[in-house]
Amino acid sequence: MKRLTLILASLLMLSPVCLPVRAQTDTLLIPREKIFGNPYKMAGKISPDGRWISWIAPRDGVLNIWIAPTSNPTQTRVLTNERQRPIRSYFWSPDSHKILFINDKGGDENFLLYGVDVATGQQRLFTPFEKTRVQIVGISREEQVRILVGINSRDPQWHDVYSVDLTTAELTPVFMNTGGYSSFVADKQLNVRLAVKSRADGGSDYFKVIGGKADDKPFERISLDDSQTTKALDFAIDGKTLYWLDSRGRDTAALIAHDWRSGEKRVIAESAKADISATLISPKTGRIDAYAVDYLRSDWTTVDDALHLDLEFLRSRLEGEVSVVSRTDLDDKWIVTADAVTAPPTAWLYERKAKRLAQLYSTRPELEDAGLVPMRPVEIPTRDGLTMVAYLTLPRVAREGEHSPNGPVPLVLQVHGGPWNRDIYGYNETHQWLANRGYAVLSPNFRGSIGFGKNFVSAGDLQWGRKMQDDLIDAVDWAVQQGVTTTDKVAIMGFSYGGYATLAALAFTPDKFACGVDIVGPSNLNTLLGTIPPYWQALRAQFYNRMGDPATPKGRALLREISPLFSADRIQRPLLIGQGANDPRVNVAESEQIVDALKDRNIPMTYVLFPDEGHGFVRPQNNMAFNAIAENFLASCLGGRAEPIGDALTRSTAQVPYGAEFVPGLVEALRKH
Repeated sequence: MKRLTLILASLLMLSPVCLPVRAQTDTLLIPREKIFGNPYKMAGKISPDGRWISWIAPRDGVLNIWIAPTSNPTQTRVLTNERQRPIRSYFWSPDSHKILFINDKGGDENFLLYGVDVATGQQRLFTPFEKTRVQIVGISREEQVRILVGINSRDPQWHDVYSVDLTTAELTPVFMNTGGYSSFVADKQLNVRLAVKSRADGGSDYFKVIGGKADDKPFERISLDDSQTTKALDFAIDGKTLYWLDSRGRDTAALIAHDWRSGEKRVIAESAKADISATLISPKTGRIDAYAVDYLRSDWTTVDDALHLDLEFLRSRLEGEVSVVSRTDLDDKWIVTADAVTAPPTAWLYERKAKRLAQLYSTRPELEDAGLVPMRPVEIPTRDGLTMVAYLTLPRVAREGEHSPNGPVPLVLQVHGGPWNRDIYGYNETHQWLANRGYAVLSPNFRGSIGFGKNFVSAGDLQWGRKMQDDLIDAVDWAVQQGVTTTDKVAIMGFSYGGYATLAALAFTPDKFACGVDIVGPSNLNTLLGTIPPYWQALRAQFYNRMGDPATPKGRALLREISPLFSADRIQRPLLIGQGANDPRVNVAESEQIVDALKDRNIPMTYVLFPDEGHGFVRPQNNMAFNAIAENFLASCLGGRAEPIGDALTRSTAQVPYGAEFVPGLVEALRKH
């Protein structure tokens, strides 16, 4: 009885006033299953020879790979039979005889390479190792029956390069990595041409590889400042040109053509606003056909005139952002996608000569008439003069006005992970879900985010919990000034680094947010850096230089200062934590530490643990279970709409070690579980 009294008292003292969202009379509550359940189809591709179309779709509730003849897409056939872990990506073998994919077990990120024969359906494991993470090093249409992979079975810190014979499954050593190289670049003949090694200052050196041996002296040097914005991309088929994304001598990453023999470098494209973000490479020549700059939205520019006519045709026929995702060897057929934001993305077969388009699928046809809402790119100033690109989605009831709603509504600040990552414009299931529940959603690209030049990335160095956190506060203040929301109706939510930012927000600015949702976020940066996976050894110096060095007293002191765990006594507002037990990046102890620190403080805190997940919740049953808890948690804090939890937990592995009583309906849902 005493515990119940304390719980009720803490809820009354610490929870903000719950004000109901104005009724959304013009839109129904979209069931979570339609947003977060398995897609109808996704990841469409065409085989290099053009005979087959492939995609990922459910088989008995688990995502698997399907195919159909290009001439008759209705003659579908499932190729794989994964029963637990969904397949999330795959690629065709260069000879079009096999489909290859990598998968792990339970989220441990020990990815192995599998292949399935298109004709027979026979599946094969190409890398039969334990506690090993496979990386793809090289795939080329010039080499039909083999690919290059990196395998860290000999030394978990470093990957050796092997050639995989896709017919016999024979593994042949190509480069034994005894020198501590972090990555490799191969040409179209699958010769390893470059090996990359990290330096103690957080930069990296590129070494030429000749005869299977790396040179003693570096061929190119990359500073810490350029490390997130400069990298070698690929060789043209003739091996004479190496393409780079390169910010050296400039702020934003330009697209560079590097003559291998003369050393001459030529700028193909650059933008003062943002990095070159993507390229289209000709399957015939390996040369750049087109490139994209992504500032507010992705903007493609063609280098090849013929391709320009194709893209103009596609833009005239398809709604939204158009992307070319797969091309045949002859380049006569493409798979393209269209993202209208207010409708689920669609995939199309495009025949270039006939200028003929045929829709293959909508990823979620059940959402086509669900009342999805627009996303708005916005620019937000920081207090020290930087500009953040952010994305704002307003609920349907509040869509009047360009950036401000017709009266304030509750806001969820959604913080991306990384932090060396970025949010982009496009269909976003989290934005649509929360907007449907009555919330405005704002995703800011705070300093440290990539895509906006090296200076913007470096502005986040040693600023976890400091200026990076200030940027998030500035984004909230902007939303209040614009009339989007009010100061007492803002929640913060994030994954990985976004989870850290959530904990930091509640600990360092305890009065700013009404509540927080932390998904696999670290609470103690010293222990985080002490438990990173061995195969991240090459990144360690960059982590230390950009976050703080735990090998020095000054660095340890900084990391402790910016770790939310050591300011947990300041946390006042309700908190929801989600964690995968097998997470190799953010160890489960990161959540357990903050839970233990808050248990005796009677903070309304709920901890949800998934024993079969890693860094995020990949199985749809688990993702929907957590989101069911999250939306009911948010409704109790902000007053938005929520679909009851009901039986959402019954098909998941969700465990709630602490705080089920703080989320409406969770105790009852656990009884059914």
